[in-house]
Amino acid sequence: MNFNLDEAIKTVNQVVFIKEKRKLTDVEILVFKGAWHRQEYDQIAAQNQYTTSYISQDVAPKLWKLLTDSLGEKVKKSNFKEALKRYWEQQQLGNILLEQAPINFESPEIIYNVTAYEQSLAIQQKPSLLTPDIYVERPPIESICYKTLLQPGSLIRLKAPRLMGKTSLMTRVLAQVAEDGYRTASLSFGLADRRTHFTNLNKFLRWFCLNLSRELKLPSELDEYWDEEGIGAKVSCTTYLEEYLLAQADSPLVLCLDDVDLLFPYPEIYEDFFGLLRSWYEKARSRQTWKKLRLVLVYGTDVYIELNINQSPFNVGLPIELPDFTHSQLQDLALQHGVEVDTDEVEILMNLVGGHPYLLELTLAHLKSYPGITLKEILATATTEAGIYAHHLRDFWLNLQEHPDLALAFKKVVTSNSPVQLEPMQAYQLQSMGLVKLTGNEVEPRCYLYRQYFSERLGNRLETVKS
Repeated sequence: MNFNLDEAIKTVNQVVFIKEKRKLTDVEILVFKGAWHRQEYDQIAAQNQYTTSYISQDVAPKLWKLLTDSLGEKVKKSNFKEALKRYWEQQQLGNILLEQAPINFESPEIIYNVTAYEQSLAIQQKPSLLTPDIYVERPPIESICYKTLLQPGSLIRLKAPRLMGKTSLMTRVLAQVAEDGYRTASLSFGLADRRTHFTNLNKFLRWFCLNLSRELKLPSELDEYWDEEGIGAKVSCTTYLEEYLLAQADSPLVLCLDDVDLLFPYPEIYEDFFGLLRSWYEKARSRQTWKKLRLVLVYGTDVYIELNINQSPFNVGLPIELPDFTHSQLQDLALQHGVEVDTDEVEILMNLVGGHPYLLELTLAHLKSYPGITLKEILATATTEAGIYAHHLRDFWLNLQEHPDLALAFKKVVTSNSPVQLEPMQAYQLQSMGLVKLTGNEVEPRCYLYRQYFSERLGNRLETVKS
């Protein structure tokens, strides 16, 4: 069976129904079909007699967020096919296993095997959704963030590679300040359409303000405040924030901007937008209304872009960098999972994956779901396609194949017995992906698991390309 449009719609209706107990609406299906055929939002709108703004700024962002929540991974217009296909392929594999099972489905052993298989797929895709209440404290970081956000006009810069728990930490901190009566809004730039919103400042700032309104559950008043030709997009955006969003209540507003580094490749956007953030931070020093605004910038890599020192938000405020989990935090994570690991096993696991929060969570979730499996057995297949880390490693592998220059640079890292120096841009990109860690100007693999897996595959891949 081929993964075509009909199968994709069936699949998306299935995952959405599981999550939201509904199927796609008619207009959501129109947007889905248009995106499948690589149509721009204005084409989809024109063909179906909708306004472009309704499709691009309302229906589409909500659709990709719906799929993000339903699939447990970030979904956008550029990658939704691949994300759905992965889910569909796993479902097909599950059906094959069921067809090959003995006829006697009443057997407890068979029921356990089927359930275990489904759990395994769920764990590999989105382990955190199986344990939503689990959170490992990172003292004193949470307390520092909370106390900082209580200060008028404060700004926090939170940096860590992907899958390190940045979003979870800030979600917890935002919930804490919300209990104090603060308004909070969290906005990820991963939900923006890069081809539409990252190429035009006016479109980007309108998207930004529209989504802030939605996060705050306020109706959009963009048309009343926006005057691109008269006062310009930046002043319009600033006025909208000051006279509308901030003025809605006397309580402070904490604005958390996630995936900020996605803007780094787009100087036509980031130069003005980051300058705007810096100007808002400066306004908070003298203007009472602006003192209600507290900013949090969350990003995955060092700021390698060129910005005027007086217009950059990355040299003010409080910088925080998330470290790996420690041995004691791993023990805390295991305790919350109800999994017992002895001292020797903790050492072995930390040697393999370091203190990588996601990989540790994945391991413990698997041990919890398979009581008969030992950590030693998991580690024996760790770098193979049969191992529990295969999905995670394969995503990196596919990404590297699309960027041969990064693959070549990473090969240099994983095949060296000591840290190496790379071109700054390559080092930052690999760090942002979460594949390496930087010590000064030198780079080394994020963990031994990555070194072992990619040293084999990158070597073979690059030799094949050369031949």
